[in-house]
Amino acid sequence: MVLKCIAVDDEPLALGLVCSFVEQTPFLELKGCFSSGLKALEMVREEEIDLIFLDIQMPDLNGIQVARLLDHQPGGSGPRVIFTTAFNNFAIDGYKVDALDYLLKPFDYEEFLTAANKARNYAEMKTSVKHHVEPADAFIFLKVEYQLLKVAIKDILYIEGLKDYVKIYLENNDKPILSLTSLKDLEVKLSPSTFMRVHRSYIVSLDKITAVTKSTLYIGERMISLSEQHKEAFNSYLKKWL
Repeated sequence: MVLKCIAVDDEPLALGLVCSFVEQTPFLELKGCFSSGLKALEMVREEEIDLIFLDIQMPDLNGIQVARLLDHQPGGSGPRVIFTTAFNNFAIDGYKVDALDYLLKPFDYEEFLTAANKARNYAEMKTSVKHHVEPADAFIFLKVEYQLLKVAIKDILYIEGLKDYVKIYLENNDKPILSLTSLKDLEVKLSPSTFMRVHRSYIVSLDKITAVTKSTLYIGERMISLSEQHKEAFNSYLKKWL
C-alpha cells in the first residue's frame, strides 16, 4: 500500500525536511509541498490525497483550521493529518480534529517514520473494514484515541451521548469506551431491531434490558431514563409481551 502525501509548512527549511523524509519512505508518495494551507486545500480538491503532514502556525489559515475544513470534504473521506509543530500546547486541539499523530519539532526520521507507520496501519485497517466479510452487524469499529477499535455488537449494553463523544458500556467491562463520534452517527450504524434510542442521551441494547418501570429502564443495576419523547416507540416494542 502506498499513501499519497503532501506536506505543508511556511518555514522553507522545515518543509524541505519533511519532504525529504517522505521521499525516503517507500510506502509514501510525495504529491506536493506547500507553504500555505490554502494551497494545500486546493490540491486536496483536485486530487485524492491520503495523508497530510501539516504545520500548525501559519500566516493565512493555521493547521487546525485547515484540518477542520478537511473534515467537511464531500463524502467525509478527506485525508488524514499528522501535525508538525514547534509548540506542544496544541495536542488537545489536534485530538479534537482527529489527527493521527503530532510531531514536535525538531524531530528526526525515526520519529517521522513512527508517525507515518500509524498512517499506514490506519489505511490498512480502513481497507480491511471496507472488505470485511464478518456476519452482518457482528462488529463495529470505533475511533478511540488514535486508532480504530473493533467492538462486538453483542457486548454493548448501552451508549451514552456527550457533547462531542459517546461512552459505550460493555459487558464484563466496568470502564466505558470513550469514542470521538456523535450518538446520532452511531445510531445510524446500529440495527433498529437490536438497539433503540430511549432518551436524548441514551441508546440501549434491547436484549440487555432486565426490567422496566414507567420512566426507567434497568440493565442489571444500571438505571437509564426513558424520556417522554421516546416512550411511545418503546411501549410499542413492549406490546408484543403484554
